[in-house]
Amino acid sequence: MTEKLQKVLARSGHGSRREIEQMIANGRIRVNGHVAQLGERIDADADVRIDGHRVSVKDEQALVCRVLMYHKPEGELVTRKDPEGRPTVYDRLPKLNGARWIAVGRLDVNTSGLLIFTTDGELANRLMHPSREIEREYAVRVFGEVTQQHLNTLRKGVKLDDGPARFKKIQATGGEGMNQWFHVTLTEGRNREVRRLWESQGMQVSRLIRVRYGDVLLEKGLVQGAWMELELERVNYLRRLVEMDKETESFVNSVDKKDNERQLKRARRAVRRSKHTRPGSARNQTSARNQSSKAGAANKPNLKAGGKPAAKPGDKTPAKPRAKSPTKPVSKRQPRQAPKGGQRTRNHGRSSS
Repeated sequence: MTEKLQKVLARSGHGSRREIEQMIANGRIRVNGHVAQLGERIDADADVRIDGHRVSVKDEQALVCRVLMYHKPEGELVTRKDPEGRPTVYDRLPKLNGARWIAVGRLDVNTSGLLIFTTDGELANRLMHPSREIEREYAVRVFGEVTQQHLNTLRKGVKLDDGPARFKKIQATGGEGMNQWFHVTLTEGRNREVRRLWESQGMQVSRLIRVRYGDVLLEKGLVQGAWMELELERVNYLRRLVEMDKETESFVNSVDKKDNERQLKRARRAVRRSKHTRPGSARNQTSARNQSSKAGAANKPNLKAGGKPAAKPGDKTPAKPRAKSPTKPVSKRQPRQAPKGGQRTRNHGRSSS
C-alpha cells in the first residue's frame, strides 16, 4: 500500500504537511535516490532522506499521537530557531526521541495564552486548515472608545488586506475608562487577525490572550511558560473534530483531579528552574558579570600601595631592610613616699586613723 509522501512524513513527526510540501518544493527531500516531487507516493520500504539524512517512515498503527497544552508568555517566538537568539516556545518543551513537536497554528510575539503541540503532523495540518472552521477564543483588552456600532461592524465583517474577516462572537467582560476587555471568537487563524480587525475601527489592542481552541480551554493554574500533556479523552476529541481515527494509547492517565494537580505542580517547578537557566535570566547575567570581573582581575597587574607592582615569586630583586620602629622612652618609676602624718599600709597608701 502506498501513501502520499507529505502525508507519511507529517504523520511520522517530521513537520506539518505544509512544511513538508515546502521542503519538497525546495528539493530538500530525496526518495530512493531521486529528488522527490509533490504528490509522490511511497511505501513502507522507501529510502527517504531530508537534507541528506535518512529519516524514519513509521506505519500509522505504530505511532502514538501525543498532544501538549502550552501557556505561551509574551516575548517568545513560535519558531524552532531565531537568528537573533531570542527565546522560542520550543526551548521549554520536553525532548523527544524519533519524533518532534509541531505547533498547531501560531501566536505572534506579543500574544500570550493557549498553544497546542502534537507529534502527529496530519492532525496538526487538519486542525489548522481553514475549512475546518475550528473556533479560537481570545481575551482582548482594547484601548479606545468602543461603541455598539463598532461591535456590529466587527460582527458583520470588514475588508482586510488579505480578504474579508469578522468576529463570530464578541462579548464585553469589563474594564475601566478607555481600556475595555472583550472575549472574541474566530473560526480561522490568519496572521494578526484579531489586532487588524480592531485596528480597522481605530482601536488599539494592548493585551491579547488565547483562552480556547475548539473545546480545549487554557488550564487554570498552568503558569506562563509551562506545559501539560493532554489525556486520551481530549486527544481523541481533537481527532474526532477533524475526522481522524481514535487513538488507543496515551502517555497520560485518564482524567483525574489528583493527576492533574501533580502535572500542574511539576509544570510550575519546571518554569522556576528554567527562569534561572535561560539566556538573559537574572542569575545567568549575575554569573556572567562575576566571570567577567574575575577575568578582568586576572589580567590586571598586582600593585602594592603607592602604585608599584608587587614582586612575583622567583624575582631576585633584593628586598630593602626594614626600618626599625622608634622605641618609646621608658621612664623609671620613682619610689612612692609615705604621706606625712601616718604610716604606709597595705591599704593602698591610705593613712590609718
